[in-house]
Amino acid sequence: MWPAVAIDWRYVAKIPASAIIDNSSYLDLLSFTPSAPHKKPVSDQASTPSVETLYCAHHGWLQAWLQRRLGNAGDAADLAHDAFLRLLQAPRRFDSAPQARSYLRTMANGLCVDLWRRRSIEQAWLDTLAAQPEAMAPSAEHQAMVLEALQEIDAMLRSLPPKAARAFVMAVAGEMTHKEVAHALGVSPRMVASYITQAMLHCLHLEARRAANDVPGGMPSPPSARVSDAS
Repeated sequence: MWPAVAIDWRYVAKIPASAIIDNSSYLDLLSFTPSAPHKKPVSDQASTPSVETLYCAHHGWLQAWLQRRLGNAGDAADLAHDAFLRLLQAPRRFDSAPQARSYLRTMANGLCVDLWRRRSIEQAWLDTLAAQPEAMAPSAEHQAMVLEALQEIDAMLRSLPPKAARAFVMAVAGEMTHKEVAHALGVSPRMVASYITQAMLHCLHLEARRAANDVPGGMPSPPSARVSDAS
């Protein structure tokens, strides 16, 4: 069903199981959502300083901050560049240098989280490949397709409540029954079914969105079918 490549879930089960279920630090990353700064009125946005001005004033500081956080000059340079590209796409007005740096730091922190998440998934996939007999190793093209699909699955799982994500991974990748998943999560089998249905709807939406990429105007987002984790 997955649009990028047909995945044998049993073959790559270690990827989501280690990254979503067992790795508590990864779950911390999943729960990180940068706070969205208050949007300024359109009239205020008209007086937004140019990105060039902000770049000259803050790029060096931001790259140094990222290098301390990441410990890698190349990654820091890439993410600082990405941060200002985002600012170019969505200009903002800042009343002071500290306010601008606070916004940039929040944005950059989110970029760090995304980078760590991608690296975690990639490393887990490489570890899974290394454990397979050489004769069973997929082609380089297929490996790239699977990794792309895993990144998309990760994005889908992060859009779900944590229990819904765990239920989907346990049932699909772990091949657990609804009763087993319910016992592991401390919910009813009926709620497990709701969680899995919710995840499948997200999968279908991603597939439809990819299919609509070449259609002018794209496609609207469907109504939310989000299930609460309250149960």
